[in-house]
Amino acid sequence: MGRPTRRAFALAALSTLVTAQGAAATPGRPDPRRPWPRAATEMRGVWLATVSNRDWPSKTGLTADAQRAELIAHLDRAVRDRLNTVILQVRPTADALWPSPYEPWSQYLTGTQGRDPGWDPLGTAVREAHARGLELHAWFNPYRVANHTDPTRLAASHPARRHPDWVVPYGGKLYYNPGLPEVRAFVEQAMLDAVVRYPVDAVHFDDYFYPYPVAGQTFDDDVAYDEYGGDFDTRAAWRRDNIDKLVQETAAAVKQVRPGTRFGISPFGVWRNATTDSRGSDTRAGVQTYDDLHADTRKWVRNHWIDYIVPQLYWHIGFAAADYATLVDWWAKVAEGTRTRLYIGEALYKAGAAGQPSEWQDPVELSRHLTLGAGYPQVRGHVFFAAKDVAADPVGAMARVVADHYGQPAKPPR
Repeated sequence: MGRPTRRAFALAALSTLVTAQGAAATPGRPDPRRPWPRAATEMRGVWLATVSNRDWPSKTGLTADAQRAELIAHLDRAVRDRLNTVILQVRPTADALWPSPYEPWSQYLTGTQGRDPGWDPLGTAVREAHARGLELHAWFNPYRVANHTDPTRLAASHPARRHPDWVVPYGGKLYYNPGLPEVRAFVEQAMLDAVVRYPVDAVHFDDYFYPYPVAGQTFDDDVAYDEYGGDFDTRAAWRRDNIDKLVQETAAAVKQVRPGTRFGISPFGVWRNATTDSRGSDTRAGVQTYDDLHADTRKWVRNHWIDYIVPQLYWHIGFAAADYATLVDWWAKVAEGTRTRLYIGEALYKAGAAGQPSEWQDPVELSRHLTLGAGYPQVRGHVFFAAKDVAADPVGAMARVVADHYGQPAKPPR
């Protein structure tokens, strides 16, 4: 037999810990049975989604005071659970949760895109988060314009209405075309405005670059490809280059405007399956970011174009098509030897949810994830999706994480 792999060691330790733990540890106290001491610094993050009022505000049209109170309640909950970072979605659909000169106020505040909510949500979030010792990462979606295909429903001043040639309808939604240099320049300028105005701790992108594929539909970028794609052998290679440029240019601009502010990305968790590329993971995922979203996430890490990456590993340990343990091991190897910090995105929203398999009905599943990650020095923390689920915690999965792993506060990595 060959030497055991690091994954084998981690899984063996996981099995030992789960057997030994039995009942949950006492909340607020370190568990002396843990096989590894917690790091003095680690990412303990939560996403706070605003698109479609997923987490906050709870509904449109609340008063400014009510919106502010809900926001502060989420920040206070993060503190109580000994989290240290809130990733706030501030540009969900080519709009803004701050007084932007480039894009309209978000409809998710007042119910009407472009209507002033009467306060500054991002400015308040930065100030109140920092007052509580939390980092505030500003989360932007670069290219999504609307969750519908009717441009007339956008605010009259919306750039997508002034530049209809920038927009591609696809899968029942509107997107900016990443293949147009003027689009890339505009979205970078619009996002950078928030970094200029506020001392955010990081700029954060989610997993949407080119849109997720929709069966039977084509993303119509023929005109842009004919004009700008001549140097590339395939359209896919040209699309990946467009996203590479967005990432590199955003990283450079953030560092120029506000040195010390970091840039992180949270992609879908599978770069490529090993059956597609020998460098890929031993998975059978239906989506591969490299091929379907044209996002070469592995290259961004290996070339240190970004400061941190949070792959969304939204599966349980042992899931056949995309095993959580397999993917943690793969991402740890990708991050090894680089300066890019690796955090793991966790599917808290699945814990106890109807229709999820038995593994997600077990409140210990997420705690097992953190135990597994502790066996990899490259894994510097975890981020939970999302804030509403942290607050509700229907089966106590988050409470178990706090009891087992967050007995003491920790500062986020810098």
